[in-house]
Order: sequence, then C-alpha cells, then structure tokens
Amino acid sequence: MKGTIYIIPFNKIDAGILKRLAIQLEKRFGYKVKITKELGIPSSAYNPKRNQYLSPVFLSELKRRIPRDAIKLLGITDVDLYVPHLNFVFGQAELGGKTALISITRLRQEYYGLRPDQKLFELRILKEAIHELGHCFGLNHCPNSRCVMHFSNSLQDTDYKSHEFCNNCKKILEKGR
Repeated sequence: MKGTIYIIPFNKIDAGILKRLAIQLEKRFGYKVKITKELGIPSSAYNPKRNQYLSPVFLSELKRRIPRDAIKLLGITDVDLYVPHLNFVFGQAELGGKTALISITRLRQEYYGLRPDQKLFELRILKEAIHELGHCFGLNHCPNSRCVMHFSNSLQDTDYKSHEFCNNCKKILEKGR
C-alpha cells in the first residue's frame, strides 16, 4: 500500500525495540514503517503537581511534523502520560486522524516493583501501538475483551487482550482503506 507509517521517538528509545516494533507494524497494517530521529520532550506538557505529562501536547507536536508521504505517525515516549479526568493513559490517538502516541513507562514490569521481562514488555508495546494506530484508522474501542481494540483500564487488561484485531474490527479496518 502507498504511504508510510512513521515512528517518532520522544527522547531516546531503545533502537532494537523500535526496529522490532516497525517490523510488526508493517505486518499488521501493510504499510512501510520508518523510524525518524528523536524529538525532545515538550516541556510545556509537564505538570509538576502530577509528575506527569499531558498527552495532547505531544500529539500537537506530532501534527506539526507530518511528512508528505505519511499515512500515520506514532509517537513513542518514556514519560508517564495523562489526560484530564484520568489518572494516566498508555496512549492517545486522533480517531480517524494521522497522529497517535504511546508511553512505554507503565508497560515495564519494573514500574510495579517486579522483575524485568523484556518479551512481555515488547508485547505490551506492540499491543498499545496497534491499538492507538487502530484509532487513527477509524476504529473505536471494541467490546470484545480479547481484541486489541478493547480499552485497557489497567495493565491486566492489556495483558489479557490479544495483539490481533477481532473479526469485526478487521472488517471495519479493511472497509476503511
């Protein structure tokens, strides 16, 4: 398919993780995936009272940097994100738009005082990336708790769901291309 999905890291993100993610996203969505040079963390996003970063500020940064051949942009950061009225978010996206964002901070076992598990960490990143890009491709949250488009209110929800679209979401995704 024509067009490219761009992965844009905010600050340093492990290059191996980004490369493996790009390969998986190419398989899932059928578009070429390119990793760009990193952007700095937008300082205006930081809320010292919460010790978190406001997610929409990152999306605004991404919107200002959309390459001509971009079908979608996925920002990846390693800071804790929030939106108003929620304690945190794993990610955020423009429904039917071009920009999506995920945070890998709360996807690590270490965040919860547990031993590192690289394989599980990268699977969680993949699920959240597919989920947020799914929103960009027009998919809403799915009631099927095994579908990657199911809303993750907790890490347990992310771990329970698959990294695949359910049949209904696959059909909607195919119609939208």
